[in-house]
Amino acid sequence: MPGGDRSGAFTYDARVGSSQTEALSAAVDSVRKDGIVSVVARVSGEEDPRVSIEPDARHYSASIMKLPILIAAHRLVEQDRLDLGRPVTVRNEFESRNPGHRFSLDREEDSDPATWAALGAEVSLGELVHRMVIVSGNLATNLVLDEVGSDEVKAVLADAGCSERTTIVRGIEDYPARDAGIDNLITADDMARLVVALADGRLAGAGATAACEQTLLAQAYRNGIPAGLPDGLTVGNKTGWISSVNHDVALIRAPDLPPVGLAVLVSAPGSEEEREAGIARIAEAAWAEVVG
Repeated sequence: MPGGDRSGAFTYDARVGSSQTEALSAAVDSVRKDGIVSVVARVSGEEDPRVSIEPDARHYSASIMKLPILIAAHRLVEQDRLDLGRPVTVRNEFESRNPGHRFSLDREEDSDPATWAALGAEVSLGELVHRMVIVSGNLATNLVLDEVGSDEVKAVLADAGCSERTTIVRGIEDYPARDAGIDNLITADDMARLVVALADGRLAGAGATAACEQTLLAQAYRNGIPAGLPDGLTVGNKTGWISSVNHDVALIRAPDLPPVGLAVLVSAPGSEEEREAGIARIAEAAWAEVVG
């Protein structure tokens, strides 16, 4: 399935939070079935989240991993350590995080045909960063990650106050690494913290922050959190999906309210459409709790 690589066998580790209204509980129950649903809404300047349901449950990241890579790329540009205008040769062979192994991606699993059409040619790093997020390009992501480096991604997560439960440590479809226990995992609380830290300017300067937000606002996939929110809000988001997983993380700006980070992570049975519609219902109920 486009938008992220297959997770394989993974045991979800849930820690149950509280803060549920009846409407929010019903929305979560409608999509959870025998899976795990995590929802966290954080408002800038507040220590405690306004919504917190299984905030620390670890989920396979799917394409949410691309969010901290985006931030890492733009702050490296800000530090004059990366040039988005530099041409990058598009290739489909990568070094695994499992030493001694290499891997390639499946073209059919990618939602970004434009990068595949450029195999063997050069594409600017900035264009790859753009495709990585707005159409969730997998090949573009691995090319960008090679330029940015996993250490810089780790630094972004640490600077945002994310816990050690979130680990973005390998490229997409790096199955040799996954099989060795090296995997990309996230929590809803950490992802809400990440986008609030971005909005607050704690991860990068004004220019890099604005560039990240503009990319999120250009997101092509808007049927999750944005679909559940009322008109009049500015919503930038990043989705992620694979078999049995749909996630969405959004930075929301509303009149008379500080920036809000909302993360809805769904690792549950059912169809992709059911999970996506469930995220929209959860976002609607969660937003009512945020403002109510």
